[in-house]
Amino acid sequence: MKRLLSIELQKIWMNKASRLLTLTYFILLSFIALIAVIKFDIGPFKFHLAEMGIFNFPFIWHFNTYVAAWLKFFLAIVIVSMMANEYSYGTLKQNLIDGLSKKEFILSKFLTVVLFAFASTVFVFILSLILGLCFSSYTEFGIIFSELDYLLAFFVKLTAFFSFCLFLGILVKRSAFALGFLLVWNILEAIIRGFLAFKVFPNSDTDKKITQFLPLESMSNLIVNPGPRLSVVKNIGSQIGIATDADFSVHYSAILIVLVWTFVFIYFSYKLLKNRDL
Repeated sequence: MKRLLSIELQKIWMNKASRLLTLTYFILLSFIALIAVIKFDIGPFKFHLAEMGIFNFPFIWHFNTYVAAWLKFFLAIVIVSMMANEYSYGTLKQNLIDGLSKKEFILSKFLTVVLFAFASTVFVFILSLILGLCFSSYTEFGIIFSELDYLLAFFVKLTAFFSFCLFLGILVKRSAFALGFLLVWNILEAIIRGFLAFKVFPNSDTDKKITQFLPLESMSNLIVNPGPRLSVVKNIGSQIGIATDADFSVHYSAILIVLVWTFVFIYFSYKLLKNRDL
């Protein structure tokens, strides 16, 4: 596996665009720390994000993984391009001629996907730990390392999303069309959600029980918007008569659904490659 992974990393590093996008992704992840310095002081109005508790343990695990997940599209471009370049540069045929089986080829791609997801998770963990130790009002050991399941959800979410991108790269062969297909699929899921919510099951949560099995929707359900968890948001809501009893926890049933989709993406990536005449 080490040999397969080294081959893929070398391909990515030798490609200037992929190298730039990968570095940009991790640089942007580090910019989460800049949220701490956002501060407005205009007369009686004072606004300091760090003082609002967004870096308090254990909330920081939820907040940072949610924010970091939005940046995954930078690596999505790398994943799609990684596959598209195999066709454009003829490296896929060359790898097979050199003795690499199609199963090993897909495995090498999947290992790269897992490595990107793991590296992102470790990076967010270290960044969150540093920010939390600097700004959190709670530094007890038990509180610091509670709710770490958000990191697990983050890892699973990235692995599944990148696996989807890998599948699209194999299916469509061209990065621009694959990314376009990803956008179209996202819009399609939004249409399905809206149709079920407003036409088929109005005033019911049945639509959510159905749409939780859609690929992108299942991934987004892993880490929900943490905003309403903030005490300042709760206080404002109670003052205007809006209370929230939303469930913000990570559900392992949701993780299972996403893992099944990950298997589906990788399996059909292999089947496509195996049956396709190269």
